[in-house]
Amino acid sequence: MNSSPHRVDRETLHRVEERLNRVLLGKPQAVRLALVCLLANGHLLIEDRPGVGKTTLAHALAQVLGLDYRRIQFTSDLLPGDVVGVSVFDQARSCFEFHPGPIFAQVLLADEVNRAPPKTQSALLEAMQERQVSIDGRTHNLPAPFFVIATQNPTEQIGTHPLPESQLDRFLMRIELGFPDPKAERALLEGGARTDGADPLGAEAGPDTLVGWQQAVSEVTARSALLDYVQALLRASRDPSLFRSGLSPRAGLGLLQAARAWALIDGRDFVTPDDVRAVVPPIAIHRVVSREAEPGNVTVARLLECVPAN
Repeated sequence: MNSSPHRVDRETLHRVEERLNRVLLGKPQAVRLALVCLLANGHLLIEDRPGVGKTTLAHALAQVLGLDYRRIQFTSDLLPGDVVGVSVFDQARSCFEFHPGPIFAQVLLADEVNRAPPKTQSALLEAMQERQVSIDGRTHNLPAPFFVIATQNPTEQIGTHPLPESQLDRFLMRIELGFPDPKAERALLEGGARTDGADPLGAEAGPDTLVGWQQAVSEVTARSALLDYVQALLRASRDPSLFRSGLSPRAGLGLLQAARAWALIDGRDFVTPDDVRAVVPPIAIHRVVSREAEPGNVTVARLLECVPAN
């Protein structure tokens, strides 16, 4: 295998994944997808019931990768300024001084994001796409890397505000954690996992290392035939006879980047159709809507059936 111009310490990368799996027991697929999402420079939406490990996963990612971590509890009375910050007049200096909000972190956990009103939800839009916030005509850059993990409650619960499509499309992936299997739950009951994030051995990597991995992801080769396969999936998702909404161009770019990240973790410098198929479900499930109002997993399966991998 040819080496990437950005050298990747695969042993460290695999140790990161291993330690995350020691924290979130019995969820290797969710751990892999969260790590792929971060390496692909995307954002992650987790929809699930309370108590299944959403906060634990976010905190563990930040700790193991040595990233600055902050958490915002989204509530019905949360204001946009509570998220991005406010400008306060300094009488001594006769000028306004910007006080950054908690969004100025490398890993931001937006907890129960759909409990806040739409105006507050929209405070995340510019930050997630542009990696900056604009207040009073001034632009403030967010730290790099910048990764949003948002959790949302099931939309049938009282007091929730559904995320608009423009907000949903900012999330590269949407996943569910679900309950652990009996073996993992027994280990949890026996004290086999910590609930405060990662073990106290320190970070396996740092922000500079993560940025290097993200750059290496962009250099993973996607051959012409692979691009043909991705384009075929995008076209199929937009077939009005099957689906009411399909994958946007932004989603297509994210799909390719996530497939590259999956390949990188697997130790390859080229993407295969299997890499693409591995990341299609969490990318398509909140974007592709069936005309028959089918469950999301059924819709994604139908999309994959439309375009067989060669």
